[in-house]
Amino acid sequence: MNDSNFDELLLGAEKPSRYIGAEVNAVRKDNAEVRFLLAFPDTYEVGMSHLGLQILYSILNEISYVSAERCFAPWPDREKQLRAGNIPLTSLESQMRTADFDIVGFSLQYELSYTNVLNMLDLG
Repeated sequence: MNDSNFDELLLGAEKPSRYIGAEVNAVRKDNAEVRFLLAFPDTYEVGMSHLGLQILYSILNEISYVSAERCFAPWPDREKQLRAGNIPLTSLESQMRTADFDIVGFSLQYELSYTNVLNMLDLG
């Protein structure tokens, strides 16, 4: 997805900050040998308040050859955009398609999130 399409989609989202990944301490590694996606099957606000996700993100990114990126379940407005435009779900840091990562790990906190995992895999 090019930058102009990404910007256009953000304008249509209820809370675009959920999808840009520009927080303080966000890590971007372009030359990593292993690309690891930490997928959280709930919204950005819920996932970012999860301490375990933050710890894993930090530990993995301390490894020189690993790049850990994050992805969260999209809110219904964003999911509608993705499906309407046949656009894949992407990571926050690099907007890389979830299907293109070497490893995808989901955090499963409770049973009600299992359907969100399936939805995220379908969008990826």
